[in-house]
Amino acid sequence: MCKGREDHRAGLGVGAAPEYHGCMVDAPVSADSVPRKRVLLAAPRGYCAGVDRAVQTVESALERFGAPVYVRKEIVHNKHVVQTLEERGAVFVEENEEVPEGSLVIFSAHGVAPDVHETAASRNLRTIDATCPLVTKVHKEAVRFADEGYDILLIGHEGHEEVIGTTGEAPEHIKLVDGPDSVDSIEVRDPAKVAWLSQTTLSVDETQQTVAKLKTRFPLLLDPPSDDICYATQNRQIAVKQIAGDCDLLLVVGSKNSSNSVRLVEVALEVGVPASYLVDFASEVDPAWFEGVTTVGLTSGASVPENLVQDVLELLAAHGYAEVEEVRSAQEKLLFALPHELKRL
Repeated sequence: MCKGREDHRAGLGVGAAPEYHGCMVDAPVSADSVPRKRVLLAAPRGYCAGVDRAVQTVESALERFGAPVYVRKEIVHNKHVVQTLEERGAVFVEENEEVPEGSLVIFSAHGVAPDVHETAASRNLRTIDATCPLVTKVHKEAVRFADEGYDILLIGHEGHEEVIGTTGEAPEHIKLVDGPDSVDSIEVRDPAKVAWLSQTTLSVDETQQTVAKLKTRFPLLLDPPSDDICYATQNRQIAVKQIAGDCDLLLVVGSKNSSNSVRLVEVALEVGVPASYLVDFASEVDPAWFEGVTTVGLTSGASVPENLVQDVLELLAAHGYAEVEEVRSAQEKLLFALPHELKRL
């Protein structure tokens, strides 16, 4: 058993994903197997600092205050994480009105609009805000641009929780731009006072295309002070690009409502891996996908615990893909402190 096979925190994989040291997953492999089957394991993959912080927030609240602990929306977009926390006593709700008055509620990593804090206060709810600090940065940028009288073009996907939360900071100033195709329909009050921001989990390439098109329409468009797409989203997309050229099949472990996980599949398709699939669990992998496949690429979204990747590796080994090579494109060392409300409460 190699180090990369260790599970962390009862399957939630809290903390940085374990290093994979190029070890072989135990499985019988015929010496005569030709061509040689292998797995290219992308790194970085899995949990980012914001997801790690959010999951630890729920776990710490359960340990300190006991069940139930209410969580508004999914704490992160991963089916396994949500199910596991539910088993420990977390209760996931859609809105504050579902939380009993005076109870504890945690806001998810995706961020919330100011009116969510207001409704929580009106119900005397104790709150812990697990919003990713990188999302909070975008919220603050939106407030600053709005205070300075700018129209804000928010690049993102309609209906995504992060977009809803950011828009709520300055609803009269923010206009949603859902990809390059929606640029032509955007209208602003003053083309000389326009700025853009973005959801943190978008495709880097598509966002650049959208910004380029926006700047053609609005030459005075103001950039955010720093890149809004989070480091983990960018790193995982780069890692996919690095292995894609050698893959016949690419598997992304992640949930369908996880924006950054879906983007990884899109990136793989765009760079030439036509057989690219998103799966929550190893049981969702179709053995028919292995037909004629020599090299399988494997990665996971930023809200995915490492044990789910290890489950897929075991399944791949059972189908002859026992040789695993980790391909690392970046090192990630960023950590976020837990929300200050935990100390206060």
